[in-house]
Amino acid sequence: MKAMAIHQDKFYLSLMSGAKTVLKHKDTLNAINVFPVADGDTGTNLASLMHAILNETNTDTDDHNKLLTVADRALDGARGNSGIIFAQYLNGLIHALDISKEEIDLDSLLTAIEKAVPHAYEAVNEPVEGTMLTLMRQWSETLLVLKNKTKDIVVLLSESLKRLHQYLMDSTETLDVLKRNNVVDAGAKGFYHFVEGIMQYIRDGIVDEMYEDSFDDQQAHNNDPQDHESFEDGDYRYCTEALLTGTGFSPKTIKKTLHDLGDSMVVAGNDSKVRVHIHTNEPDQVFFRLRDFGHIKEQKVDDMKRQHEVKNARKYDTAIVTDSIADLPQAMVDQYQIQQIPLVLTIEGSDYYDKLTITTDKFYQFMDSLEEYPRSAQPNLKHMQNYFSYLSTYYKKIIVISVSSKMSGTYNVFKQAQKSLDKSIQMEVIDSKQNSGAQGLLVMRAAEMVDEGLPFDDIVKAVTALRDKARILVSVKTLKYMVRGGRVSKVTGVIGKITNLKPVVSIDETGEGIIFSKGFSIKMSTNKIFKHLAAIHEKEGIERYAIVHAKAEDRVREYTEKAKAITNLDPVYTMDISAIVAMNAGLGTVAIAYITK
Repeated sequence: MKAMAIHQDKFYLSLMSGAKTVLKHKDTLNAINVFPVADGDTGTNLASLMHAILNETNTDTDDHNKLLTVADRALDGARGNSGIIFAQYLNGLIHALDISKEEIDLDSLLTAIEKAVPHAYEAVNEPVEGTMLTLMRQWSETLLVLKNKTKDIVVLLSESLKRLHQYLMDSTETLDVLKRNNVVDAGAKGFYHFVEGIMQYIRDGIVDEMYEDSFDDQQAHNNDPQDHESFEDGDYRYCTEALLTGTGFSPKTIKKTLHDLGDSMVVAGNDSKVRVHIHTNEPDQVFFRLRDFGHIKEQKVDDMKRQHEVKNARKYDTAIVTDSIADLPQAMVDQYQIQQIPLVLTIEGSDYYDKLTITTDKFYQFMDSLEEYPRSAQPNLKHMQNYFSYLSTYYKKIIVISVSSKMSGTYNVFKQAQKSLDKSIQMEVIDSKQNSGAQGLLVMRAAEMVDEGLPFDDIVKAVTALRDKARILVSVKTLKYMVRGGRVSKVTGVIGKITNLKPVVSIDETGEGIIFSKGFSIKMSTNKIFKHLAAIHEKEGIERYAIVHAKAEDRVREYTEKAKAITNLDPVYTMDISAIVAMNAGLGTVAIAYITK
């Protein structure tokens, strides 16, 4: 008698076979990825999901729990538009099965596959035909037609796969972007290979072990999409994702809450876990609104504009890299295509990315109400190893300028990550021995020298020498935030409050934070800063300066007037400091950073 049912264990293994088959085609999927954004990462995003279900569900638990774990881990590993849609499809499929029974009969399986389709469609704010969604629907419709001709699962799947392949080929004509590039949709092709793997296991009982068994979420793709599918100025810049945990989630409500912030929105999950994907120009707003729904377990933000530039529109063969402690205007970062690595700020148990998913404006809104004061952390070593590997694929040389090693472990992470690169890559990691505006000025000068075409070694030598000519003087309005951030002791804070201490903070020649001067009023501290600036300008000459602050626009105007009166120069820029710097310096802080001639 022909097979009319499948054991849960066999069905589970068929899903694993499908996952491994997708992994075999990861690079091809990256190469043909032109929709919704030509960022060449569909294969990598689907690989993240497939690795999550392969690595986390290969346990000795019973089949019932294995299938539920597949659904759960799919949400954990989902990345990108296609990955999150795929995770939602798997959740719809598995939760539609009666997994209390060891055997899954054919009708139950086909019904579950049918129910998974609207589940996937509902995850997408604006479904587009010709994509993975279309292929999911066509496979279900084909199976329902074919079941009237055969009850043999092997025959049914084999015949449906043939038709699915034709549907995939026909999809090239569905979307203009696919037709222009003469490719099928990468997500749809990924789904086809998943079904192919399922069918092969059910037919042969063998899981193909020839697949990509490592995962690199920052992997570079040598086969880029067509160059004319470029990033336009009007496009949303940041591919933004979040994983939320909690209870009683309503994907519909989440989509309504975020609908005005961007496009390509996908919300997938269940009552206790939701994965959110959106293309936006305001990732900080996305996460600020999501805070009200539950615990933000994971965050991910990819700068699609910078990714496109790296692959298709590089201005230079040398990449300048720095961290988010360097306060430098975004316009300048964009002008010189600077790679700025966000440090992590932990707020209420969730990790936020400095300057991306948490801005100073948002941080100011709740910094005084937090019971547990935020903590900062340097970048993850593995992430940086992957990132430098990614950059080295496109750049011949890399110059990294980090926040002072005496203030953060970021410099050491950069140095450790450098060791993983091929020795042929020309890369230098420079300890700026500075932070905030002073670090920003050093990065700015390095970028200008790259733009001028100076040799790599000359730039490294010049930046290293400039460290001794750079300084920042910070007027702190209150010691409260430095106490909460652990920068000064509570005893010092109490004494400072009693005496109305308004210190001027700076950094010594080794990169260590110091109390440069003490004042007992803001006016006294300001006078000491500009007395020093006048003396330095008279002795050495100020080449350039910048003013940075924490919601202190009035003080910025005063500082600009005084500095210009001394130097006869305008600041090269003024800006709000990063959230991490603001966490320790506090509201009302203003600083002047300079480089001497």
